[in-house]
Amino acid sequence: MFDRYRKVLVLLLGLALVFSVFGIAGCSDAEEEDEPADEPAAEEPVSDEGPVAGGTMAFYISEPAFIDTVNVQESEGTQVAQAVFDSLVGFDPETAEIMPAAAESWVPNEDASVWTFNLVKGATFHNGEPVTAADFKFAWERICNPDNESEISYHLAPVVGYDEMQAGDATELPGVVAVDDTTLEVTLQYPFGDFEYVVGHPALAPVLEAEVAKDGYSDMPIGNGPFMMTEPWSHDQFINVEVYDGYYGMAPYIDGVDFKIFTDQDTAFLEFEAGNLDFTSIPTGQIQSVIDSYGESMDGMTVSPGEQAVIGPQLAIYYLLMNNEDEVLKDPKLRAALSLAINRQTIADVVFEGTRVPATGIVPPGIVGFQEDAWAYSKYDVDAAKEMLAEAGYADGEGLPAIKLEFNTGSGHEDILQLVQQDLTNVGIDSELVGTEWAQYLDKLLEKTYQVGRLGWIADYPIMDNFLYPIFTTGSGDNYAFYSNTDVDALLTEARQTTDATDRVAKYQEVERMIGDDAPVIPIVFYRNLRVGSERLREAVFSSQGMMNFDQLWLSE
Repeated sequence: MFDRYRKVLVLLLGLALVFSVFGIAGCSDAEEEDEPADEPAAEEPVSDEGPVAGGTMAFYISEPAFIDTVNVQESEGTQVAQAVFDSLVGFDPETAEIMPAAAESWVPNEDASVWTFNLVKGATFHNGEPVTAADFKFAWERICNPDNESEISYHLAPVVGYDEMQAGDATELPGVVAVDDTTLEVTLQYPFGDFEYVVGHPALAPVLEAEVAKDGYSDMPIGNGPFMMTEPWSHDQFINVEVYDGYYGMAPYIDGVDFKIFTDQDTAFLEFEAGNLDFTSIPTGQIQSVIDSYGESMDGMTVSPGEQAVIGPQLAIYYLLMNNEDEVLKDPKLRAALSLAINRQTIADVVFEGTRVPATGIVPPGIVGFQEDAWAYSKYDVDAAKEMLAEAGYADGEGLPAIKLEFNTGSGHEDILQLVQQDLTNVGIDSELVGTEWAQYLDKLLEKTYQVGRLGWIADYPIMDNFLYPIFTTGSGDNYAFYSNTDVDALLTEARQTTDATDRVAKYQEVERMIGDDAPVIPIVFYRNLRVGSERLREAVFSSQGMMNFDQLWLSE
């Protein structure tokens, strides 16, 4: 077996100082809030009766972009998908270690260019059909088919046949072979020692071909996970899931999850206070008051009675996008000036009450390979900002058109952008705030009709590659900055092909610094969880990847 990050990752997560924003990201695409901490481990919740079966958990989400695995990407849709689907592997909610899921075991060949996954025997979809290796092959080819306009196909970029499918020259992935019903063999274009992490993304779960063609599938997909949908997604209202009795793994304690959809976190929090929600975001400006009222989780991720506010580290970053194809912002000197002008510490202190730390690069603490001050321009330096602005031809802002600062409404982003606007004014840059609803905001990003926007990225899988390859590779569906550097593309591919873990991390660190020199985006702060749960939650762990362990928690009525 190849070198892995597992043991080191567990240690770093324990020591880290620091991960849907909502949106595009990490799991991919994100959009919420979070970062790390040095805190003692929480004690296990104690109950005289032990875990109790039954009850439905009420969980706040914003309106997802997708819940169908062909395009599931941002935090809200991924939250639902990970309850309904099982991919080949999963991640322990407390340690982020890889663990078996739909595959009971897996092994690479000597150079990690061919991976063999042995599926759990007897596993079924929610309609009773058996889960087979062919269902994974179909699901992956569905994602890679350009006709389906998937924005997350980059996860499968290493697989033989991916490039041909993307170009429209092939209709299948010859690198994905169903050897038999329970053996999936995947051949990659190059050695990739971290591929076992990639297949843990919920989007890479199996899909039944016969069901996809049916009307309404995208609103009520049929999965293979611990929970199943019992009715179609009621847009802007709710998504309900119930326990699947035929699940191959350990049966969840709860009967189901009611994902309640609200347009903003303030309304959701009022519902929480009224006893109508079991888990929600903490609104801007209320972090300390929530801690005072509900107590703080000892480990930053586990909800227990009296220790209900989870403020622990997330493997995530909040950053500002810049449209690198915009006529004004295509100049890296101007992009660097904008980055240098922003006081990240003020944002961390004022908006997040000191619970976040300024981001000095794109890869967050807790990820093996994290490096302080990775990006030269990711710091606050007014004099340097003015100097760079002058070098770009806009001394004191003269001749520079007002920059549009765009954000999605309802999640507290306006408070951040107002401080950014103030900082830009201080160096002579005029700007205008533009807020739109999440779906429309995403459309602006996709259509390249924005200048500066905001986004968050949560780790789809806990490795450096996930913060570099999807966000900055030329043509990637998650490269919303439309950044392109052929040297970066080449070095990222080289890093992926490096089988020694230490050497691989060193190459990723080099490419992170290289990207930073181009200032394609503006890192702002590293995330923390900033969530709160009800006192009836037991063993409820909100992971560093921003996912709740619905299959393991229980409720005390």
